[in-house]
This record gives sequence, C-alpha cells and structure tokens, in this order.
Amino acid sequence: MKRKRGLEFVNLKYRPKKTDLICLFKVEPARGLSLKQVANTIALESSVGTWTEVPEKDYVKELRARVFSISAKTGKVKIAYPSKLFEDGNVPNILSSIAGNIFGMKAVRSLRLEDISIPKKILRSFAGPKFGIKGVRKMLKIKKRPLLGTIIKPKLGLKTIDHAEVAYEAWLGGCDLVKDDENLASQKFNVFEERLARTLEKRNRAEEETGEKKAYLINITAETKEMLKRAQLVEDLGGRYVMIDIVTAGFSALQTLREQGFKLAIHAHRAMHAAFTRNKKHGIGMMVLADIARLIGVDQLHIGTVVGKLEGTLEEVSEISEEIEKKVVKETKIRLSQNWGKIKPVLAVSSGGLHPGHVPYLIKHLGRDLVIQMGGGLHGHPSGTIAGAKAARQAVEAVMKGISLKEYSGEHKELKQALDLWGNVKRN
Repeated sequence: MKRKRGLEFVNLKYRPKKTDLICLFKVEPARGLSLKQVANTIALESSVGTWTEVPEKDYVKELRARVFSISAKTGKVKIAYPSKLFEDGNVPNILSSIAGNIFGMKAVRSLRLEDISIPKKILRSFAGPKFGIKGVRKMLKIKKRPLLGTIIKPKLGLKTIDHAEVAYEAWLGGCDLVKDDENLASQKFNVFEERLARTLEKRNRAEEETGEKKAYLINITAETKEMLKRAQLVEDLGGRYVMIDIVTAGFSALQTLREQGFKLAIHAHRAMHAAFTRNKKHGIGMMVLADIARLIGVDQLHIGTVVGKLEGTLEEVSEISEEIEKKVVKETKIRLSQNWGKIKPVLAVSSGGLHPGHVPYLIKHLGRDLVIQMGGGLHGHPSGTIAGAKAARQAVEAVMKGISLKEYSGEHKELKQALDLWGNVKRN
C-alpha cells in the first residue's frame, strides 16, 4: 500500500541562510495537485527526498531543501538549498540537483527555473572571468566606447584565404573584434590550423595599418582534449581570444578550458540555449545560464539584441546584462538578488540581425560596456565589408558624440548608404 507524504519540505517561515543557494521556479501543477504540494515535491526530489517515506537520519533532515516562498498568483516558488548539498567547484553537480529529474516529473504540468542566487561559499570555489570588462578594454586599449565586432559571413563555406581576407577588411574598416560563427570548426574547406595562422597574419597587418589593437575570436569548440590543443595553438601563435559554444561543448569542458591557465580571453557563444530557455513556462531561463557562465569564468557572453532577429524582450535582455556586469544586482520579478563579490564582471555581447541603425537604441538601453556585433548588417553593405565596418563605427562615433545618425550620415557616406538600405531604427 502506497503511503502518503506530508509537506516536510515546505516551511514558509524559514529565512534562508547566507550559505544557502536559492532557486526561483515558475510552477504549473499537474491536474489535481496544489501548488504547495508540487513545490514540496520539487524540493524533495532535488535534494534529499524521494517519492515515498523511507527511514531518514536526523542529520540528513538538516540537508533538506526548503520551500520558503509560494505565490499562488504568479506560480513563483522560492527554494533554499543548503550549500553542503553541493561539491565545491562542480557545476554539473549543482545543475543535476536543482535542474535534474524535476523537469520530467508527472507532478508538474510545466516548470521553469528562472534564476539562481549563489552564496559566497560556492562562489569561492570558482575562478570567474580571467579578464572581465576592464581586462578586455585594457587588452584592446578601448576606454569608453562600446566595442565593435563582426561575424565572418557567409558563416560556412568560405575557403581559408577568403575567410582571412574578409576578417582583414572588417578590421580595416573599424571593427575591433572578428569572430567565427558557432558552426565553423575545422571543416575540409577551412581547416582550423591554417585558418588561425592566416587570419592572425591579417590581424597583425590590420593593426599596423590602423594603429589599433584587433582581436580574432576563433571557434575552438570540439571534444575537450582537441579543444585544449586548439587553445594552446592560439596562444602559441599570438592570439588573444578563443570562442567556445558553451552549451553544446558543456560546462565541464568550459571549466576545464578556463582553469587550464591560458592567457586568453573567452568569448562565450550560447548556441542551442533557446532549446530550453525560450519556453516561458518550461525549461531553464537564460539568466541561469548567464550566472553559470560568469561563475565558471567567461569574459564575454551573448545576451540578445531586443531589436535584432532573435527573441528576447528589453526587460529580459537588460536584466541579463545587469546580472553579468554588476557586482551587486537587486531582485526583480524575473530574477533574484546576487552579490558576486570578487567574481569579475562579464562583457555583454549583442548579436543577431543588427545593422548600424540599431546602434543608438542598443547603447541607450544596454550601455557602453557592450560588444555590438553585426554580421549581415555589416558585410551586406552596398559597398562591401570595409564600407560596412566604417558605417558601423561611424554609428558608434555618432552616439558617443551625441549626434543623431541622420545628421552624422550627412558627412559620412558609408553610414548614409547603410541607413538608406536598412533604415534608421527609431525606438524609445
């Protein structure tokens, strides 16, 4: 005979300890179950409980996750987890607990992990970013303005010699950063080792001709051992950056890369994230991925654009930007408070369907600590890649000088051509 459980994991009078890891869930119970019952089930399944009563030592009871806040109106539930439940420096262990079996339970009709708040005890076991915002700016000698980046287009198919030439033209026109796209690895038409060498040669030439520091963000995503070999080669050949698809490569691989000791900035692409972040009712919020990326130690992270081709509201993108760039963030309706302590801030990257006409809006709402990345909106310029990069740089210059794009384009033909083609985006 099946024995019924009580609500031992719900304690609405509990006040989280400074050492607790807090999770914010959005819960929709299965038919016939109350929100409190399901919250209790989530807490027990993600900590020390199981589906039926079993003998339990008193010291184990102290490790229970505790549901301490339930909102019937919003379906939001807050659960505190004792940090003793988690191994130091082990992200997979943390996620296997707070985001493991619970998403497949019959007790939930839908479940979304909106955010986590990480205590100092856990923060201390991670390295965080090696460079952070200040380090990246120092590396590239850019003090105040947003950084300008581009993605090589077309993303796949270019031969190495043409890939390197497109990168050179982008740098020559005014880009600071040039990156591979997420699905360029070491295909036969563009082998990694040759691409790295030829493109860094073009970077060196662009630096000499422009007098500016430039960086190539080559995609090293691969099986972990191969990825480390590629990172070592980047460092050996004088590269300053590597790019990794953090979701598809996995957090263990990312942490191995970060802790290997390379003197390389890490650019984090979030390819595949929307498979579990886009559904507002079920899955894991991008805020959680941003937390994990900062915890492990990326230096740059894609956060969305609001105005580009990818999904994401201004509220969501802005709050993710704050989450990775501020030392202390306040609680809102979609995130928890967080004090990052000595963990350095991460530089936000806005990328996906952007063109020069978007620049004023992006800087106004996301600030100057931002990488503005344009792919087709740069290379698709009527006069080519160099002109496209000039137009993008001119748009940044206009905003920094407090001049409208329309006025600035009067004496800058590349910007005018871009605005004539794609428009001057006017939003509040």
